Amino acid sequence: MPDRATATLDGVQRSMVRPSPVFLGILAVTILGGVLAAIGEAPTISDVLADEVDPLVVTGTVLLVLGGWGVSLCLHEFGHAIVAYRGGDREVYFKGYLTLDPRKYTDPVLSLVVPLLLLAIGGIPLPGGAVWINHYALRSKAIETMVSLAGPLSNLAMGGLLILSVELFDPGTGLGGALSFLALLQVFAFVLNILPIPGLDGWGAIEPYLSPAAQQFGAKARPWAPLILFAVLIGIPEVGRAFSSVAETVFLWLGGSELLYAMGDSVFFFWQ
Repeated sequence: MPDRATATLDGVQRSMVRPSPVFLGILAVTILGGVLAAIGEAPTISDVLADEVDPLVVTGTVLLVLGGWGVSLCLHEFGHAIVAYRGGDREVYFKGYLTLDPRKYTDPVLSLVVPLLLLAIGGIPLPGGAVWINHYALRSKAIETMVSLAGPLSNLAMGGLLILSVELFDPGTGLGGALSFLALLQVFAFVLNILPIPGLDGWGAIEPYLSPAAQQFGAKARPWAPLILFAVLIGIPEVGRAFSSVAETVFLWLGGSELLYAMGDSVFFFWQ
């Protein structure tokens, strides 16, 4: 017969993934955007160039992309947390990281609102939240690496699923463009996050194997290194375009449609 501690742990495992109402609300906005983009008149290339896209498609694209990005931020951090939980860190459960609640992933403004605004203004999908992992509780260096990679891999998986959904269901240029543009943003986030730069997941993946001096350098550089990277991407157009080219190459390699994502990009940034 299981003791009380075992029974309690089993109860935690059975109910540990319980999506929060906030996450479900973001998901509902995303679905609403998809419905609007689907029922609106499918735009042609001429419509997009002439800024004559059906308002339903424009509204739906904006809601789907912003809402979908909010969903992906939650899934990214959930990916870190669930792998850490399986790897020995039980604290992530009690901190609420397994609820997909964006309010749990550090500051809701800096972690969710600011990335969404930067996405809407500049089209750069910046990482948003963060989960605090008890690395001393993880069972091995390999698990530490898996925890770091789980976030960006969730972006890559979401991008791949979005691309696959467009290929399988052929939803038309309205919904297809929105889904393809969101897929490209997921791929961009993956490529960005796996860079071996302190503060990004790529650095976290290799950090357990680095020397103590290198780890100390990473700890000092972690607060400002990503900010410098983002400033370079946004402030130096040539660098931003080169990085976007890498993300587009991966997107196309996964089977994404260049035409559809370009249409989705144009509809999303309808004011430009």
